[in-house]
Amino acid sequence: MMTRRLVQLFTGLAMYGISLAMFIRAGLGLDPWDVFHQGVAGKTGLSIGVVVIILSFLVLLLWIPLRQWPGFGTLCNAVLVGVFADIGLALIPEFSHLGGQVGMLAGAVVLNGIASACYIGARFGPGARDGLMTGLARRTGWSVRVSRTLIEVVVLGVGWLLGGSVGVGTVVYALAIGPLVQLLLPRFTVPGSAGAEATLVRDDDAAPRDGLLTARFQPDDSQIPC
Repeated sequence: MMTRRLVQLFTGLAMYGISLAMFIRAGLGLDPWDVFHQGVAGKTGLSIGVVVIILSFLVLLLWIPLRQWPGFGTLCNAVLVGVFADIGLALIPEFSHLGGQVGMLAGAVVLNGIASACYIGARFGPGARDGLMTGLARRTGWSVRVSRTLIEVVVLGVGWLLGGSVGVGTVVYALAIGPLVQLLLPRFTVPGSAGAEATLVRDDDAAPRDGLLTARFQPDDSQIPC
C-alpha cells in the first residue's frame, strides 16, 4: 500500500508540473497562482520552476502562525512541481496557431485534473497553497470558499500587474478543474488505514486551487512535522 501511495504521489506531482508547462505553452491564460508565478518569473529572470519552488517555501512560512504542519507530500510538492514544470518547458514547443493552443490547453486541464487526483489521493498532505487556504479558514473562522477567493483574487491581481498571463485558459481552468477532480479523486484515493485517515471535503465550501476537493489529514505517520 505504501509503495502505491509513493508511486502515485511522485507520478501526480510530475504530471502536475508538466501540466503547468502545457498551460504556459498554450498561451491562453493560467490559473491564479501560476499567473503570479509567471509574473514573478518575468520580473526576476528566474525560471518559472525555480519561482514555484521558492514561493512554495515562502508560503510554508505562512503556515507557522496558522499552526499548520506540512506532510511529506507537502514538501515533495514544493520541490517537484517546479522541477517538472521546467523540464516540461524545455521539452514542449510553443504553438503559433489557435488549434494547437486549444488542444494544448485541453490536454493541460485533463492532465492537471489527473495529477491533482493522484497526489491528493495518495494522502501525504496538501500542497503549500492549499494548506494556506485551509489554515486561514480555520484560524479566522472564515469559510474555505471566502479564504480561497480572497487569496486567489490577490495573487491573480498581483500576478497580472507583474505581467502574468490571464485569458480564456484562466476561465476554462476555473470552470473545469473542480468537476474533473471530483470525478477522478474517488478512483485515485488510496484506502485509509487504522492509523491514517483522509477526509475528502467536497463542496461549494471547499475548493483548493487544484479542484473543488481537498484533503484534510489527521496527524499520522504520513505527515512529517518540521
